[in-house]
Amino acid sequence: MIYDVIIVGSGPAGLTAAIYAKRAELNCVVIEKEGISGGQIINTYEVDNYPGLPGISGFDLSMKFRNQCDELMVPFINGTAQELRLDNKLKIIRMDDGTEYKAKTVVLAMGGVPRHLGVEGEEEFSGRGVSYCATCDGAFFKNKVVAVVGGGDVAVEDAIFLARLCKQVFVVHRRDTFRANKAASVKLLSMPNVTVLWDSVVERIGGDDAVSMIDLRNVKTGEVSTREVSGVFIAVGYIPNTDICRNIVALDDSGHIIAGEDCETDVPGIFAAGDIRAKHLRQIITAAADGANAITAVEKYLNEFDN
Repeated sequence: MIYDVIIVGSGPAGLTAAIYAKRAELNCVVIEKEGISGGQIINTYEVDNYPGLPGISGFDLSMKFRNQCDELMVPFINGTAQELRLDNKLKIIRMDDGTEYKAKTVVLAMGGVPRHLGVEGEEEFSGRGVSYCATCDGAFFKNKVVAVVGGGDVAVEDAIFLARLCKQVFVVHRRDTFRANKAASVKLLSMPNVTVLWDSVVERIGGDDAVSMIDLRNVKTGEVSTREVSGVFIAVGYIPNTDICRNIVALDDSGHIIAGEDCETDVPGIFAAGDIRAKHLRQIITAAADGANAITAVEKYLNEFDN
């Protein structure tokens, strides 16, 4: 079988692309790595900026996306895409079990993985106090003291979530202002059990069997200090999952796929949507918009492909 479009990834971008593809009566399939749809948003405690659904949990929102796909009878394949290669005008996806799927077009929507700090103790205490998902692991730190590292939307949202559970939350940020949206930043700064350690970076994560402390360095003064914490939640960005297309399409310096608002890459018939695409704003709504734009561009491409 040769599909009209293979969609790799089932976050908001991939699921929206699937909805638009099915409504356009395209022969499509979604490759889903984790066995559950939603991508990063399934770990988001509360989504306040998706229009029409304020306060919905990330998991519930992802299920709404997936349920609409199921109602449209979008086919899903569980597994990991290992390779993307070209065969004249066709695109071939090879899976981790060796199975290959062919399509006229591909929408890449694989998202990313959490970026690590690369400091002493981080790998050693991963799962023993070091976490990259506050909503996954926050409950284990109820009434304890924790640190959140980062200053973007995810870090601030994680800190707000943890402040509702924990005795105290230290927010460690290398700059003197947050990069997160204003509303979330104001909300965090108003919470009495939150202390922001501006201009600071983590130098070391320490402990015995589990995390018990972090060493910090002030980037302006050079002053070194220690804070006793039971958990460290790291939210310093994501690394795009572009391994399968690294030598196929053009990437920027950070590894994101270069594609315009129509999501078309420099390779005809290959499109990029969601957090994997180089752009200024990475939110659920922009990922969904990418999914819609990508399929609109796919339809245009297929009209030319078949003529």
